[in-house]
Amino acid sequence: YLPLSGEFVLAAGAAFTAFDGSWDPGCDSGGTVRFADAEQHSWFDPTLWQDVLPSGELKAAGPIFSVDEERVPCRYDDVIFQPQTSFRVNTDSSQPVIHLRSISIMGQELNTPSSWAGYLGGPSAPLQFHGNGTLQVTGTGCTDKSGCACGNALDGPRICAALLRASGRQCPEPACQSPLQPLGHCCGVCGATINLDFTPDFDLQKYQDRLVQELLSQPKYAGVQMAISKVHKAQTFLGILSRSATPLIQIVLIDDRAGVQAGTAAEQLAADIMENIAQHGEALGISSGKMEVATGTTASGQVGSHPVSRITVGTVMGLLFSLLLLGGIFFLYGKGKLRLPALRLPQPWHRLEEPVSPAPASDKGFDNPVFNVEPPDADLGEERPKDLQVFYLNPLYDASETET
Repeated sequence: YLPLSGEFVLAAGAAFTAFDGSWDPGCDSGGTVRFADAEQHSWFDPTLWQDVLPSGELKAAGPIFSVDEERVPCRYDDVIFQPQTSFRVNTDSSQPVIHLRSISIMGQELNTPSSWAGYLGGPSAPLQFHGNGTLQVTGTGCTDKSGCACGNALDGPRICAALLRASGRQCPEPACQSPLQPLGHCCGVCGATINLDFTPDFDLQKYQDRLVQELLSQPKYAGVQMAISKVHKAQTFLGILSRSATPLIQIVLIDDRAGVQAGTAAEQLAADIMENIAQHGEALGISSGKMEVATGTTASGQVGSHPVSRITVGTVMGLLFSLLLLGGIFFLYGKGKLRLPALRLPQPWHRLEEPVSPAPASDKGFDNPVFNVEPPDADLGEERPKDLQVFYLNPLYDASETET
């Protein structure tokens, strides 16, 4: 028997035949069998991966989908290679290490760094994984209830290149004139996107279940799909891209409508979500939401922003109070009932000027009796008398003004 990690090496033009024991030598030659080119299988090809349930069964199609970057295993995912199967995958990556929670290979789950290191040192790993990227098993999942970013952003161009290569090297033509471009998705979509700013009280899984049960499951939203996850949006200042990124919750809504109706059902669902946020956002841990829409009837994306009501009221009341306070101060000042202190701030250029000492006034000076006075003669003798005292007159002293 050929080992699972073994291989055939055939000369050019050679062939072989395999049978299950019931082969009849009198039969004609069988059909031609072709092996797929295993060198073309890339880790960052979304078409090669399928979502599975915790039980290991394939997840059925439903209203929840993933953006393209999250269709490839993320840093906190479990990867399963089906038992009794052979594979060879290219791990070329833009990041030196590809982190995973666990890997199951040949029926064995490897969920610790030590167990994975032991497998990499065996004979099978070099035949199954090749490329410049290194797979690293951490054994830890996402512990943040607000969700964790996928971690495949650096390999986004590689993911899109593999996806477009499988679909003809170009994105499908959208039905809307100005399609949306969600973060982590390769092609533009018609529908709506919502970006949520959240607080530490936000729970991503609970909020997703709430949207599915209360809104997405309604009959009028049949054919609408939703993707929700935490992403990092790069910050820009005056058109310059900053290194820092802001975490936010991205909701992508698409539908199966065509023509001028494309994206209209997704738009209505987005409006209902924003209304729900305005009413219950604070209790859900959502501080604000921003919606963007592109449908078959819109020429450009429509942007709407709805902060939580309590935050909005507090901001408006604070501005009104500040304006009233300033208005009252200026009113009293105009009536002459309020005096403002005249503050004179030193100008910066004044510090650069050399200070000039004012000339002493002639009537303010005094003669210093000590100045330019010859000291006592040093030749008074070898020893100065102990009772010799030197006195000086103080021109400012007036004995008649002294109180007794």
